[in-house]
Amino acid sequence: MGKKRENINKAKESGKVQDQNMANLFDYEIALQVQEGHEKGCPSQTNSDQETDEETFEEPPSFREDRLNVAMRMKERKFKALVEFRCRVEDAILGDYLFGKPSNKVGGEDNAKAIEQLKEITLWGVPLMPSKRHGGTDIVLLKFLEAKDYKVLEALEMLQRTLKWRKEFKADEILEENLVPGFENLTYQNSRDKDGHPVYYNVYGALKDQQTQYRILGSEEKREKFLRWRVQYMEKAIKELRFQPGGTNSIVQIIDMKHAQGPTTKELRSVCRKSWKLFQDHYPRLIHLNIIINVPLWYYISHTFSSRLKTQRKKSKIVIARPGKVTSTLLKFIPPESLPVEYGGFKRDNDDDFSPEDKVSEVTVRANAFEHIRIPAPQAGVTMVWDLTVVGSCDVSYKEEFIPDDEGSYKVLLQNEKEKKKGEGVRNSFYISEPGKIVITFDNPLLKKKKVLYRYKTKPTVPIYVLNKK
Repeated sequence: MGKKRENINKAKESGKVQDQNMANLFDYEIALQVQEGHEKGCPSQTNSDQETDEETFEEPPSFREDRLNVAMRMKERKFKALVEFRCRVEDAILGDYLFGKPSNKVGGEDNAKAIEQLKEITLWGVPLMPSKRHGGTDIVLLKFLEAKDYKVLEALEMLQRTLKWRKEFKADEILEENLVPGFENLTYQNSRDKDGHPVYYNVYGALKDQQTQYRILGSEEKREKFLRWRVQYMEKAIKELRFQPGGTNSIVQIIDMKHAQGPTTKELRSVCRKSWKLFQDHYPRLIHLNIIINVPLWYYISHTFSSRLKTQRKKSKIVIARPGKVTSTLLKFIPPESLPVEYGGFKRDNDDDFSPEDKVSEVTVRANAFEHIRIPAPQAGVTMVWDLTVVGSCDVSYKEEFIPDDEGSYKVLLQNEKEKKKGEGVRNSFYISEPGKIVITFDNPLLKKKKVLYRYKTKPTVPIYVLNKK
């Protein structure tokens, strides 16, 4: 932070901040902080497979200075675009043309009343009038600027179209509509990712049969209702966001295509295209990342071909995972304790045994080798509960047993699975009647190492026979 502060001060002293007087809302330093915080919360690169190799040598001072100058010029360009965008939005509000062309009426009581109403206009709960100095105004404006590569006029037109669409679509009132019947199994919100973004799941496999698709999408009226429901769910997601410097202001969307019909289902493809375009046009940069999982072969081939026509910046917002890579892909972005058990994580509804704060450990099973997990159980009269999941596309075998400390006691075989299925979380428990340990043995016969995640907990337990005596 010391170097960044020094660079900001140098920029001020060098006279590069020529538009500072225009920005009577925030000074240059605060604007850079808002921009840097926004970029930190919404990185454009989301492919976790790409890693930046650290330099093993020290750059010459001239190289570092050149890179610093380029970075400062980029920040200066973005800041100037934000300053101009603020001024144009303020002018559009005071000139009564925020929703389109300027009004022909100049002056008059009606015009003054309309302007006063525009001064109070909000988007996603954030005031748009820059002079109100709301902490979220810059963040909202930056989303439109980023969507248009900091081209101010295009960003202003996008904002105007969005406000006009929201008024015609009645988006501000959509949360009050009862659109749930028929759609309750298609989308749900479940925890947050590693960076704090709310995670939303879209389960298109719920539309796997023609009868269900016809019931939900069989007519134009039903498809329009489905589209309104998608908008309603996005508006609900926005309520979970914080449009403040340092706050989480975008979501992660997971699209599960397991059991989804092929490309011949025209109704589903049509409504998905419409909703996708609608979110791009009117909810810019609110979806931090799209993760499409259980992708069928036809979709994978289609996406691979069409993605060649897109820029790298757009491609980085979408991650594709074939069925064998679902768990490993999702765990790159979502902690195991927050990932639903059906996707290989540990999160269960109404879980009385574990909480998100319980520690998750990791062990690697080497290729063509055995690996053991030992869970100590030194105290009798308790129940040991444990979760485990194997990350990866190939199956391994495993065995669970209780081994007493007393050599005269017998081992107890708890589980002996010839195959541990991929993407399948397992929970088991055992009442400890004497001190010992739980030993879980994994056998990996293949030539590729596997990662195992696990956690365990001790729960005080009253034996059933004691309760029966009472």
